[in-house]
Amino acid sequence: MPGGRLTQQERQQIALGLADGLAYAEVARRLDRPTSTITREVMRNGGPTAYRADLAHRATERRAHRRRATLPRGQGAVAQGHGRDPEAVREYEEAFTTLLMHQGLPKMMARVLTCLFIADAGSLTASELVQHLQVSPASVSKAIAFLEEQGLIRRQRDERRRERYFVDDDVWYQSTIASARGIAQVAETARKGVDVLGPGSPATVRLENIARFSDFISESIFRAAEQVREILYTKPTSPDGTGEAGSARG
Repeated sequence: MPGGRLTQQERQQIALGLADGLAYAEVARRLDRPTSTITREVMRNGGPTAYRADLAHRATERRAHRRRATLPRGQGAVAQGHGRDPEAVREYEEAFTTLLMHQGLPKMMARVLTCLFIADAGSLTASELVQHLQVSPASVSKAIAFLEEQGLIRRQRDERRRERYFVDDDVWYQSTIASARGIAQVAETARKGVDVLGPGSPATVRLENIARFSDFISESIFRAAEQVREILYTKPTSPDGTGEAGSARG
C-alpha cells in the first residue's frame, strides 16, 4: 500500500470518483489507499460536493509551508521525541481527529482531545494546546469546557500553579459508560411513552420494541465495559501470591 502524501494525479482520481458518486471506500480501493486518507482529504478540502483536485493540491502545499514555518514554536508540546517521524505523527493526528469528528465531536473539540491522547504525559496546558494547534486561546477554552462537561478530560493545577488538562487511562471506559447510560435513558423514555399512548396501538408496539432493544444494548455495554476494565486494569499477583487485584484507575 503506498504511503506518503497524495499526488496531484491521485487527487484528480478522487475528484472523478466523487463526480461518479463512488463511496470513499471504493475510491480508496482504486487508489490502494486507506479509506481514512480519502475521507480526511475530502472533508478538509470542501467536502464531497465542493472538492476540487487543483485547489486541494494547492491548499495542501500551503499547509505544509505553514507547518514548516511554525514547527519550531510548537514542536515540543505533543508526541515528539522517541525517534518519531514528525510527518507520520502529524498524519496520524489528523486521522484520529477526523475519526472523532465522524463520531460526532465538533472539530476543535476533536483536535484538543486528540492532542491529549497522543501526548505522552496525557496532559497539556492551555498555552501548549494553543501553540500546537495554532488557534486562539478562546477556541481552546471553549473546547476544554465542552470536553470537561462530557467527562472526557479533567483539570488540575501543577506545581507552577498552571492548569493542566488530563485524559485518564480509562477515559474510553468512562465514555462508554456514559454512552450506555444515555441508551438506558432512551429505554426509560420509550417506556413512559407506552404508558401515555396506551396498549395495543402501532406506536405503542414501536416504543416497546425501542425500550427492549435499548435495555438489552445498555446492559450488554455495561457488562462488557466492566469485564474489560477488570481485565485491563487488574494488578498482577505478586510471585508469593500475596498481591491484591486492583481496579481501574480513576
